[in-house]
Amino acid sequence: MTAPEPTLPQRIRSFIRRQGRLTPGQQFAIDNHWATYCLDPKVDYNFTEVFGREAPLYLEIGFGNGDSLAKMAAANPDKNYIGIEVHTPGVGHLLMLLHEQGINNVRIYCHDAIEVLENKLPDQSLTGLHLFFPDPWHKKKHHKRRIVRPSFVELLNKKLKVGGYFHAATDWQNYAEWMLDVLGAQQGLSNTSPTQDYCPCPDYRPLTKFEQRGIRLGHGVWDIVFKKD
Repeated sequence: MTAPEPTLPQRIRSFIRRQGRLTPGQQFAIDNHWATYCLDPKVDYNFTEVFGREAPLYLEIGFGNGDSLAKMAAANPDKNYIGIEVHTPGVGHLLMLLHEQGINNVRIYCHDAIEVLENKLPDQSLTGLHLFFPDPWHKKKHHKRRIVRPSFVELLNKKLKVGGYFHAATDWQNYAEWMLDVLGAQQGLSNTSPTQDYCPCPDYRPLTKFEQRGIRLGHGVWDIVFKKD
């Protein structure tokens, strides 16, 4: 009798898949534009070939409905962008924007961001990695689910080019403080803030409607930018 194969512990995910209801426009975009913009997580790509050019590569994890990513890509046609989102309505919305506005410098993974980072992006390939308003998992018992944790920071440090940056934004102060602690403990990353805490919102990050409403109501937003030495 052979011994059973050891089972590996399941990785704690930072998201819960919520299928959500697709609008007719989102469904049409998925049916008709998926093959143009979306990448297969089972395939190993040469991103120079995917985009048809050599250009700085930026990754956004959890792009929501894609409004900010579409604005950034449209404003920076000389840069290549990869967006990752697990919720299909958001993917469908971004596909609509890309097609309607003729934006060609964005590609999409509808998949687990950690798996894409680990297996599909070469080391030292990213000029920038964006994480805007991730789930704060605000209850203390759920903090272990936060995407920004030591293993994630070690991984992003491997994927960034020297001089590349990681930019996170959150409207939860506790999560902002958590991120400062975790990022600050990683050798090879330096806080770009002159005060070694938070940065003004960089010009390249568009404000979301949700964020603009929060600012009007007096809610805080914290931007954190670390650069790879």
